[in-house]
Amino acid sequence: MISHVFALDNKDGYLATNSLLLDSILVARAYSELDESASPAPESIDDLRIAGESVQAWTARAADFIEAAAARGAMVVIYSPQLQPVAADLESKLSEAALLHCQLADLRSFSHGRHLWLAARAQDIVVLALTEPSLRQLWEQMRALFPPGVPTLEMPLQGSTQWDLIAGLIAQMHLINAIGNRLGNDPGHQAVPQFGRDLYYIDLPQVIPRPRDPVQSQDRSKCEVLGSHWPSPQNSGDMRRARSAFVAAFEKQTFRAIVFDYDGTLCPSQRKNAPPPAGIVNHLQRLIDANVILGIASGRGGSIQECLATLFPPAVLRHIQLGLYNGGWINDASQAPLPLKDTSEFLSHVIRIVRRLQAFGVPIQEFRETQPYQVSVRFREGLATEQMWFVIADSLRQAGLDIFRIHRSKHSVDILAPGIGKAQLIANIIQTFRIDPYEILTVGDQGAWPGNDADLLEHRYSLSVDMPSRRIDRGWKLAPEHKRDVDATLWYLDRVHVLPSGGFRLVLPELMSGEDRAGS
Repeated sequence: MISHVFALDNKDGYLATNSLLLDSILVARAYSELDESASPAPESIDDLRIAGESVQAWTARAADFIEAAAARGAMVVIYSPQLQPVAADLESKLSEAALLHCQLADLRSFSHGRHLWLAARAQDIVVLALTEPSLRQLWEQMRALFPPGVPTLEMPLQGSTQWDLIAGLIAQMHLINAIGNRLGNDPGHQAVPQFGRDLYYIDLPQVIPRPRDPVQSQDRSKCEVLGSHWPSPQNSGDMRRARSAFVAAFEKQTFRAIVFDYDGTLCPSQRKNAPPPAGIVNHLQRLIDANVILGIASGRGGSIQECLATLFPPAVLRHIQLGLYNGGWINDASQAPLPLKDTSEFLSHVIRIVRRLQAFGVPIQEFRETQPYQVSVRFREGLATEQMWFVIADSLRQAGLDIFRIHRSKHSVDILAPGIGKAQLIANIIQTFRIDPYEILTVGDQGAWPGNDADLLEHRYSLSVDMPSRRIDRGWKLAPEHKRDVDATLWYLDRVHVLPSGGFRLVLPELMSGEDRAGS
């Protein structure tokens, strides 16, 4: 993830209106980019309109309503469901600044009891309606039925696009400011009492108990990937025993090699050019110094080798085994992969299908052909690869091609040639270094097929940093629930105990209760 910092020139006030508008406009602009500016941004805030008039003109026209609201002390805000964000912020500001008592009601369900306020407290209430074209006729019929003594005001937005919502946010801020001025209460500058400050600074971890069972998240993540978490796990005892047996086996096993996925495991998945963080690099160096065989399997190509060459000297690179292009090219990290002249007929069919989908308007940003290993397809920013995987898979199915060759990561869908897979790197390490398969630990983030680490996490001793494998006896996510991706990898590596005789063990005492340990 790439961070962009947008700083306010001046300190915000009590209600943080500047921060809210800044965040809202940034989000609105992002959505405008995603929908290719179907709702273009106005040139300036002054160009925003409330039913054809400026925010200032609408606020000025509301003078009588503002006078009535200040005198009566209570407001019912009836809103179109598409304008709920404007209503929610309006209620928040009226309440937090202690200006008026405020109730919110969906325009479509106001008749279900809320209308009795207008009958029983007609002299104590005003009604503000936030409308857009689809429900404006309903509001007009409702208003005609209201008791004549209830003051009403409509904020008729022109639609419910992101810019209409921002127009509504700004309009309600002007309205609140006008009500505050009428009451002699500046909403943006409040005298916060000491008990309010004390409430704000309560040390929550000291007064809210932590979850009693530290291993529930491990069981829950496995239940979720299996679909057994709804309506609730029916046999939690079996899952707990499976997890306990898995952890116990880990604690007894000595490892001589470890194979990692790259994106989402050793470095953040959304930062293609960012190297692994310093904490990861230090742990990798520690493992290499202990003569542990280190492997990295990734759908990416030469960029990984180039990155590692900036982090480690050539003598160290020779101790790192790479399985690039999802295990299609295997060598040590001192060697840069060279292009091959071979081609895969299967991938040639795939490329024709992907080009046809792109021509039909499928939101494919780019695709990269790496013959004879794979075709990698990326989609426009903001689209989930989980959803787009089905589009690619169904197109290949219709063409009679094998959909089991299609894998997805968090940023791409990869179609692999026959015989290509990350498990090839594991097999190569076993053969080259004459190592027992059980002495290899694998770590990845997408462990359930069609995740691109499914093969990696079907290895007997394997760990997930995000989505676990569907195999009960392997591929668990044992890291705490709030730690994912690189943070989870660091959590595992912090528990690696290097042995003087060579190799390492993974020490996980916090994951086994006394009962579990006795049973194992």
